[in-house]
Parts: sequence; structure tokens; C-alpha cells
Amino acid sequence: MEVVDALILGVIQGLTEFLPVSSSGHIELGKAILDTNIASKEENLLFTVIVHFATALSTIVVFRKDILELLGGLFSFSWNEHTQFCFKIVLSMIPAVIVGLFFEEQLEALFEGKVVLVGFMLIITGLLLFLAGRARKTGKDVSWKDAILIGISQAVAMLPGISRSGATISTSVLLGNDRAKAARFSFLMVVPLIFGKIAKDLLDVIQGETVIERVSTTPLIVGFLAAFITGLLACTWMISLVRKAKLHYFSYYCFAVGALAIFAGLVL
Repeated sequence: MEVVDALILGVIQGLTEFLPVSSSGHIELGKAILDTNIASKEENLLFTVIVHFATALSTIVVFRKDILELLGGLFSFSWNEHTQFCFKIVLSMIPAVIVGLFFEEQLEALFEGKVVLVGFMLIITGLLLFLAGRARKTGKDVSWKDAILIGISQAVAMLPGISRSGATISTSVLLGNDRAKAARFSFLMVVPLIFGKIAKDLLDVIQGETVIERVSTTPLIVGFLAAFITGLLACTWMISLVRKAKLHYFSYYCFAVGALAIFAGLVL
């Protein structure tokens, strides 16, 4: 992988992991446009691990105070608000864990240059954002039932082109939850999943060929820094946008990019 390609893909990952436009979909589109030359599956997996770790780290940095408060409440060993929030996050993770464990091969097959599929999924993301942008009755806390439904939307967002943040925040807002709390829950619920996926993917890399010895570290470092820095900016910006009910602006972008992807996949 070239350094410039790593920089561009790192920026795409950092921005789209938090902005509701689908990081997986844009990464696939970016690879198709750049015609990125990745020597092996292990090298591709290693780069994915690096940039996902970068965005997970940026989430921790942005929500460091919230995470410390949650951990403090959890280790007080009482059924307080923070402990309940942590268990709601665990509950929300279950659908994605089930899908990831039992349908991994089927999901991986969808990440092989299926540009038309990405286009249709982006349009679905756009519809969710548009509806969430028009929601008016938003003010309650995330309930246990909400946590399950938001978790299901996160599992669906494992499809390329469905934005994880867009799907989970939109679902939460449409359920009537406070916008700021919806964004907080959406970003924090994914951190354990990301680190779990990173650990699994890293194990797959280690068990594969000795790709680490043959891969240049420069593109990996560039990709990591690009994803981390842009992730910090995008996460902070996204929180502000959700609070101001500006999600519907991204729906127009998803409609446009989705239509272009479908056209490119069918015609070009």
C-alpha cells in the first residue's frame, strides 16, 4: 500500500466512523476509486485493525470523563445510574456479537467491491437520517428496551453502506431519546465491540503468514495518525450536530453518493 493511499483511507475512516455516512461503505468506495494495491488478505486486515484502533482511541479521548465516571460507578458495586448504563451497553452489544460470530463469512463476502450494494445501503442510511432529523419528541433516557433495539440497528449496520453511528443515533432519536444522550450511548456502545474485533482480527493476522515482517510500517503509521486526528475532530463535530438536530443534512449526502455508487456499479 502506498503512503498516499494510506493517508486518504485513514482520513476516510476517521471522518466516516463518526459522521453518519458509513465508514465501511466509504472505505470500499475509496479502495475501488484508488484501485489500492494490497498484497494480501492479511495486509488488508492489518491496516483495518490499525485504523479501527485509531478511531476507538479517539472515542476514548473524547469521552474520557464519561468513561471514568462509568467505571467509577461500576466499581462502586451498587445498582446506580452508571452501573445500569454499563449493563445497557452490554445488552446492546449482544445482537452484533451474534451476527459477527455466526455470519462472519457471509459478511466478509459483502466487502469485496460490491459497489451497487453499498449504494443501496447508503440510501437506506439517508432515509434513517432524514426521519431522525424530523423527530421532535426527544427528551427521555435510553431504556432497556431501547438498548436492545439500538443494538439490533448496530447489528444491521455491519452491512457495508449502513452507517453505524447513523443507524444507532437515528434509531435512538426516533425512539424519543434525548439527542445528546443518544450520541453518547451510540459512541460508547461501540468501543468494547471495536476492541473485541481488533483482538480477533489481530489474532487472525498472527496466525496467518508472517505478513508483519513483510509490510512497510510507514503506511500503517500514516493511516493510524490520519484516522486518529480526523476521528477526534469528527467525533466532536458529530456530537454538536446531533444536539442541533442537523442529521438530515447528511441524508442528502448519502442519497447523492448512494445514487452515484449504484450508477457506477451498473454502468461503468
